[in-house]
Amino acid sequence: MKTDLAKFIDHTLLKADATASDIDRICREAGENGFASVCVNPCWVAKCREALADTGVAVCTVIGFPLGATSTFAKVEESLRAIEDGADELDVVLNQGLAKCDRRACFAELAEIVRRCREAKKDVVLKLILECCNLSKDEIAAASAAAKKAGFDFVKTSTGFGRGGATVADVKLMRKTVGKRMGVKAAGGIRDRKTALAMIRAGATRLGCSCGLALV
Repeated sequence: MKTDLAKFIDHTLLKADATASDIDRICREAGENGFASVCVNPCWVAKCREALADTGVAVCTVIGFPLGATSTFAKVEESLRAIEDGADELDVVLNQGLAKCDRRACFAELAEIVRRCREAKKDVVLKLILECCNLSKDEIAAASAAAKKAGFDFVKTSTGFGRGGATVADVKLMRKTVGKRMGVKAAGGIRDRKTALAMIRAGATRLGCSCGLALV
């Protein structure tokens, strides 16, 4: 059971004061436990790529984090640099205000990010962070549908820096909206094994956790 659950986990360290030794530690822990990825801020991508070479652990980073309110240009450029540095997976934060007031413009941004990232790295894994605590149920469903249509591989509940984290209800809604094939990542507030398993039962195929060792 240890290995099975570990493969759901993005071993996450996104604190502003994380140091090089902290990054070394989470890479070592990810390799030893067989986690799906480490998820770090963009400045650490190249270091993680080197540390995790030949381990089978992916390097994940965040884009437009944590607010999602940077320009499309900034998100694209940040994404391309992360890919150049060796990122396998990008967790992109939704522009929540745009999603609320202009869904067409929001979709255009998502489609442009996907297009440019796929041109740079065809098999890059793209996840859209919705920050569900700031969205209505209708907005969660609409954003999830837009992510699927734009070509994202996952929808993700939360940054972990908002006023609320993952809930079973939101995971179920996202899974219902995107169907069986697209990924759903639950993140934010998953601190014990019971909660982790509840998210998986609700439809999550990936878990973002800063305390992954406690879950396995």
